[in-house]
Amino acid sequence: MRTVTKLAGFAVGLTAVFGAAYGVGRVVDPAPVAESRPDAAAAPSADEHGGAVDQLPGGLLVSENGYTLEPVDAPAGEFAFRIAGPDGQPVTRYEVAHDKQMHLIVARRDLSGFRHVHPEPAPDGTWRVDTPLAGPGQWRAFADFTPTGGEPLTLGVDVTVPGELTERPLPAPATSTTVDGYTVTLTGAPQPGRTSSLTLNISRDGQPVSDLEPYLGAYGHLVALRRGDLAYLHVHPDGTPGDGRAQPGPAVTFLAEVPSAGSYRLYLDFKHGGRVRTAEFTVVAGAAPAGDVSGPSGPAPTGTADHGTPGHGHN
Repeated sequence: MRTVTKLAGFAVGLTAVFGAAYGVGRVVDPAPVAESRPDAAAAPSADEHGGAVDQLPGGLLVSENGYTLEPVDAPAGEFAFRIAGPDGQPVTRYEVAHDKQMHLIVARRDLSGFRHVHPEPAPDGTWRVDTPLAGPGQWRAFADFTPTGGEPLTLGVDVTVPGELTERPLPAPATSTTVDGYTVTLTGAPQPGRTSSLTLNISRDGQPVSDLEPYLGAYGHLVALRRGDLAYLHVHPDGTPGDGRAQPGPAVTFLAEVPSAGSYRLYLDFKHGGRVRTAEFTVVAGAAPAGDVSGPSGPAPTGTADHGTPGHGHN
């Protein structure tokens, strides 16, 4: 059943270490974020899903290895942030990863909205983009980047968009979905604590799509978010265009390692006909913990887009 609530005001919540189902952290105005950096030493020894702290997935922390995600005041219709380095100053040098220096992914806390965009940098270290927060709700914003001379990082921060919110149940687990006339079928299942092969086959009008176009250095880009805390998982493609092994469809294979049993939402970006589309799936790894229950079992309704939710798109 959908629940309608009203969200008042605009706030950014910082998750001091990592949250329970909908995040933990005090709500602050964007300006003093730098004063609210979490103390990594305060982290408990295990997360709510039983994962060890030294193996935390990305996106659960606002600050890690001395780097902090800091939202910045921005005009209406724009989202801005910067990354403060170990010296407290904005980072201005980044490595290119998956064809971009910065990947910004946002998802509503109920996983009904998703966007993957690429902000533009300013000389002062500020990143700006047309706001990807499409509609009221509690959102999680992930900055996925590699600072020059550092390790790859994914930092996350909570953002609340005011207005009337209709909460949506997590779609049931399924192995097939459609988006814009394309059918995407999933083979394989994630297994907690070990690397699993996930293959997604793409067809259109019953015919295999064998001329996918490279997108972000691969024939597909996959993001996985864990239900509840929205842990952000790096999922790597098996091969790259031009390596003599990766084929431009219809099958795109990824190697995924999920840290715990539970429900996950998968978002596959693929490019065809000059346009990027996203196919979405709910999958369950192992036996879902008590209380982690998706919608009724069974495939998504035929002919409907599993992705038809607020906030879907690319830049």
